[in-house]
Amino acid sequence: MARLSIPDDCNLVVVLGPTASGKTHCAVQLAAQLDAEIVSADSRQVYRGMDIGTGKDLSEYTLPDGRQIACHLIDICEAGTKYNVYEYQRDFVRVWHDIRSRGRQVILCGGTGLYIEAVLKAYPLVAVPENPVLRERLAGCSLAELTRLLADYKHHHGDRLHNQTDVDTVKRAIRAIEIEDYYEQHEGELQREAEAYPRLRPFIIGLEVDRDVRRRRISDRLHQRLAQGMVEEVRGLLDSGIAAEDLIYYGLEYKYLTLYVTGRLGYGQMVAQLETAIHQFAKRQMTWFRGMERRGLTIHWLRPEEIML
Repeated sequence: MARLSIPDDCNLVVVLGPTASGKTHCAVQLAAQLDAEIVSADSRQVYRGMDIGTGKDLSEYTLPDGRQIACHLIDICEAGTKYNVYEYQRDFVRVWHDIRSRGRQVILCGGTGLYIEAVLKAYPLVAVPENPVLRERLAGCSLAELTRLLADYKHHHGDRLHNQTDVDTVKRAIRAIEIEDYYEQHEGELQREAEAYPRLRPFIIGLEVDRDVRRRRISDRLHQRLAQGMVEEVRGLLDSGIAAEDLIYYGLEYKYLTLYVTGRLGYGQMVAQLETAIHQFAKRQMTWFRGMERRGLTIHWLRPEEIML
């Protein structure tokens, strides 16, 4: 077994990996040894009532001796709303300060690479309002023209964190330019926010699972969750008044199960398409994590069974 050597000055341990890699279990075991609290880095576990489909597995936070490991940023907003990376970064900073003020270590655990990287690199994310004047000026531009303009912004201001889909449509490209323009106009304010951001000294653990093992776990877990009542969970969310399109927006389980419950997919179609989508999602997660390494973050890749202090 590999023995972890976490630096003494580390003030944030990160446990990341693709879906079904055993992140929660490893984070809980580490938390018990480090006297730590866990902060979830999952973009869908923030929603109340979306339990089975997001794999909250809250029982895992209870140790065999009955001790409870505290976990934050789960169940913090209503299903049907749209939580974003700006809100996540803000909430993470608040929780990190709270945990550290009590003399405890912080473990960031999850598979949403966008959220994790935004935290680790302290990107200056703000709630950027719409700029109607700028939008009117850009309205007649082609996608190619907008792409060149966005590239100029990034060249002059530094390559900020954006999704690769920034320029897949005119609407997205205009929004990306709007964000960059706002950053330029509020540079002093953003600098002050950056100076107030906690100085994180992270140690990043990546869970490495064989591809075939990961695929088997994904398939087994999907059927287990269906047996646990995942269809009924989605039906209950719809019955509570949440619009079908709002659930579809969350993707994966909630997209395909909503399509089934509303009669747009048969049960067999739903299961087959969902299983394929989850496998593809796991591959995209790994692509993001490898990209994080290329962007300068060191990830210590270990198999779950190798982790010990």
